[in-house]
Amino acid sequence: MDGLDVLGKLENEVVVKGLSAAQVWRFLTDTSKWEGYYDNVADISFPEGGGPALKDGLVFSFGTFGFPPLDALVPEFQAPADGVPGRLSWTAKQDGAPAEKLDVLHAWLVEDLPGGRVRILTQETQIGQPAAALAGERPNPMLPGRT
Repeated sequence: MDGLDVLGKLENEVVVKGLSAAQVWRFLTDTSKWEGYYDNVADISFPEGGGPALKDGLVFSFGTFGFPPLDALVPEFQAPADGVPGRLSWTAKQDGAPAEKLDVLHAWLVEDLPGGRVRILTQETQIGQPAAALAGERPNPMLPGRT
């Protein structure tokens, strides 16, 4: 985006035994569960209807890190199946003056592995001065608060 500071890319990968991709998928896609395991989300709404389950093309809104609610869109939604990893991503934007603009992408890959294990890969980018300001705080509030 024009004139915006890039925070960068964050990535987190974990392999867990005793869970399936389908079990993890429910927590990622059912927004009514988010506040039960992630303290830094609030005011989830669906301005065009739908929800609380995410699906391809769904528009939703949510608050995080004290920002005004972000408008979000789900551009990728592929539920996990036999031999097929689950893929989910959502984008969120906040327009306004340069000091307020944000452009965010969160993406997940959830796949079953041999031995009763599941791999969860999370990638995210944040572009904009508000995200850059948060990244400059110590401790960085975005790192322990990632989903």
